[in-house]
Amino acid sequence: MSIRHRPMRPKDVRECVEIVATHPIVAPRYSNGFADLRTAWLRVLSSNGFCSAVVFEEIDEGAVRGRSRSRLLGMGVSVFVSDDFLRELKTRPSFWIGPELARRVVRGDSPLLSEKQVREANSGPGLNLAVWHSCIRVEDAERADVWSELMAAFMESHRGFRLNELSAQADSPQHLDGMRNTGGHLFNFAGGRYGGFDEKGLSDVMLQPHIGGCTREIAQSQLGSWTGSLFLYEPPRFGFSRSEQRLLLSALAGGTDEELGVDLGVSLSTIKKMWRSIYRRVGARNPELIPDDSQADGGSSKRGRSKKQRLMAHLREHLQELRPVSRKILEQGAVKRAPGGARVL
Repeated sequence: MSIRHRPMRPKDVRECVEIVATHPIVAPRYSNGFADLRTAWLRVLSSNGFCSAVVFEEIDEGAVRGRSRSRLLGMGVSVFVSDDFLRELKTRPSFWIGPELARRVVRGDSPLLSEKQVREANSGPGLNLAVWHSCIRVEDAERADVWSELMAAFMESHRGFRLNELSAQADSPQHLDGMRNTGGHLFNFAGGRYGGFDEKGLSDVMLQPHIGGCTREIAQSQLGSWTGSLFLYEPPRFGFSRSEQRLLLSALAGGTDEELGVDLGVSLSTIKKMWRSIYRRVGARNPELIPDDSQADGGSSKRGRSKKQRLMAHLREHLQELRPVSRKILEQGAVKRAPGGARVL
């Protein structure tokens, strides 16, 4: 048995909503709004905006007749939201993030940023990330392997963005402990700022709308924390096109060129042309990473495979290269490197 995460698909939505609807802590927040949640998630998954929506599965590799079986354990959904939505969230009386997002998306008043808005904010002032849900089945909520996979998926989905603020509401005691233990802070509505978790009142936090999170400014003072590391950022160097970014993201997942062509809906020859363009671009900006002494076709030769492996290893540590940006804004200097090329927050 093993745990894995993968992108949420439309066919997963019904079961994901059922997990929320049967959860003793999360379900009461929705009242009768589960139809809105289902419609909203389906709508968001089919849109062009940015949404990190993953599901967690337990895989039984030794199932009948050699076929693996999977069991859905839960989901993690997060979105980039407008400054106005964040201000409302931090103003009394506050509200539950999940139900409010569902209602607004369904009624056509969505606070979620469009793909264009994400590109522009990620190239300039920064982004506000809101966790819609990190909800695990109650019977699996105590499993350390599930939460480890959830944290890994969250980092994988959000490293490399220029974050201003991260906001979440605990879906379970385990989720709340995770916020506290990884460097998150509890928002104080009276003082209008984030502070520490009060151990005496911790058991009551989930009974009413609350905000656990972090800002870029707080992250500067806790660089060694898990949450603080999400705010590490440096501008991209290579300037990949969005289609090249999609190819590279798919390649990071381990697909062959043939599989990448199927995923992206293009021919194998187009995939090979894209690899050559990527190598030329990277080689021009970082000759040490991609030497100019060969023009491999994307992985068919030994030298090509080595070149791809070096590039993939580099991109895993520099995910900002694969995040949506506006080249125009970057070229205008809206985001600048810190002195000496150090990472900036």
